Amino acid sequence: MTKKTKPLQMGISEAHRKAISQGLSRLLADTYTLYLTTHNFHWNVTGPQFNTLHTMFMGQYTELWNAVDPIAERIRALGFPAPGSYAAFGKLSVLPDAPATPPQAQHMVELLTQGHERVAATARDVFKLADAANDQPTADLLTQRMDIHEKTAWMLRALLEK
Repeated sequence: MTKKTKPLQMGISEAHRKAISQGLSRLLADTYTLYLTTHNFHWNVTGPQFNTLHTMFMGQYTELWNAVDPIAERIRALGFPAPGSYAAFGKLSVLPDAPATPPQAQHMVELLTQGHERVAATARDVFKLADAANDQPTADLLTQRMDIHEKTAWMLRALLEK
């Protein structure tokens, strides 16, 4: 016999909660994929910028690691299970996996710049859903994520200037 739970009475319709949770699941997958790529690049960076990039990548992967839990917990608060496997993330993320062979440092920076821009775009898309549903906690989480990803992309782009 299964226990029947009461429907959530949080002022957001089930349809809106479901759509927002699906969007947040994509954001979670993108964030985790970017985390893994950034950590990979931290381990494998070489060249004249080693110290700078090794340290920068550590700060970035730490920030990304700390971001996944609040995203997953918001999905749960909306009443849906959070994805949590490489297979699920692979299906949900718009980001490619890290290259099998570590690229040169400059290409790492390019790939991470693109990754942060794409994650910011995912967050912006989900923000539209949260805003339409009057879901302020999700909107707040998303604006924070957009700010971080856009600033990180800017800082990485600065390294690409000649």
